[in-house]
Amino acid sequence: MKPPGEKLSRKQATFLSALLTAPTLAKAAHQAGIGDVTAWRWMKDDGFQDAYRVARRQVVQHAITRLQQATGKAVETLCMVMRDAEAPASARVSAARAILETAIKAVELEDLEARIIALEARAQEAW
Repeated sequence: MKPPGEKLSRKQATFLSALLTAPTLAKAAHQAGIGDVTAWRWMKDDGFQDAYRVARRQVVQHAITRLQQATGKAVETLCMVMRDAEAPASARVSAARAILETAIKAVELEDLEARIIALEARAQEAW
């Protein structure tokens, strides 16, 4: 395989893309037009593994971005269900609970962040 830091070949890049969408390694290899043995060999290569790890991280980051973009609609939906007198009581209670639990968790995270920042500042002063 290539030395660390060098780019993947076109076939390797194609296989890497296929790995991100195909349900199995064999199907990814087929989509990329390579044999199973080649796929397994590349999967054992540290450089390819690094590239695969980066690609998976990018896919997850993209998904998180999409989730963050949908949070406004999610809040609107929860508020709408919570206020809907026609909705079953269990749905209104579930929506209200989700709103309260999320708000409480956000405050707890902000408090933890403030505490961590304060501890890190003290640790820096001690050095």
